[in-house]
Parts: sequence; C-alpha cells; structure tokens
Amino acid sequence: MYMEKVFEMLATYNNEIIIGIIAIVFIQLILFLILNAKLSNMKKRYKKLLRGKNNANIEELLLRYGAEIDDLKNQIDELNKTIDNLNKKLSFAIQKVGFVRYNAFEDMGYELSFSIAFLDDLLNGYVITSIYNKGQSMCYAKPIKNGKSIYPLSVEEMQSIDRAINGNILIDEHK
Repeated sequence: MYMEKVFEMLATYNNEIIIGIIAIVFIQLILFLILNAKLSNMKKRYKKLLRGKNNANIEELLLRYGAEIDDLKNQIDELNKTIDNLNKKLSFAIQKVGFVRYNAFEDMGYELSFSIAFLDDLLNGYVITSIYNKGQSMCYAKPIKNGKSIYPLSVEEMQSIDRAINGNILIDEHK
C-alpha cells in the first residue's frame, strides 16, 4: 500500500522529477567544470613552481643548493680549524714590546743606552740591552720565561719587561 502511493506520486510528477534530476545533473556538471578549471590552474602553477628559474626543476635546485650548503659547512669547518691553528701559533709570536731609553753613565750627556723586551702572549721571549759608553757599545740579550729571567736584570730591563706586559710599548725614560 505504501509502495503504491509512491508509484502513483512518481507517475503524477514524472515530468517535474525528470526536470529536477536534469537540473541537479546540470549543476553538478557546472561544479565539475569549475573544479576542473581550478585544478588545471593549480597544475599549471605547480608545474611552473617545479620548473623554477631558467626552466630548472625545483627538486634539482633544492638538491643542488643542499649540496652547496653542505660544501659551505665543510669549508667553514676547515676555516675554523685553520683559525684555531693560527691562534695557537699566534700565542707564541711576539705580541708585547717594552722599550726604555736611558743614560747608562753619569758623565755621558745622551740617553744612548736602551733596553727592549719582546714577549709572546705567554710572557716568554727576551730582553735586549745596549749600553753605550764613549764611542763603544755593548749589547746583550737575556731570555724571559713567564715574565721573569733566570739572569739578574737591571732596573731598566725590568722596566722594559713591565712596559711590555702592561702595553706601554715606546715610552722614553727621562731622568
């Protein structure tokens, strides 16, 4: 009985139902065409993105740039090792200089004698002293380790070492 009423209603509204189904199919066709156009547009943009600069494939570009970044990282590591090596060597290079000029003898009127200290970053090096006396000069050097010498130092030699340590490189001593 229920089914009979359904068949009767289908027979009565047969044309309207067919028109409704055609309208639904037409709307679905329009939606399909719109979605297909959007999908086509997205495919074009995706292909353009993958093509990249100068028609290069973006995947290839990314792989190449990744390899270049790895190479740069390796170069930076090598440079850092070189810098560390140079810093180690530099600590043994002469970095501190102290100079004292003085009159070694009272009867001489000129400050022609001097002491000069050359020290590395670890306060190792040497002090050179030149004593001038009436037309003759005597020069000698003493080793310095950790800012000290195993040999007796004159006041001027100690001053030159102190100036080297404190960074007062070229200061003349006037008495």
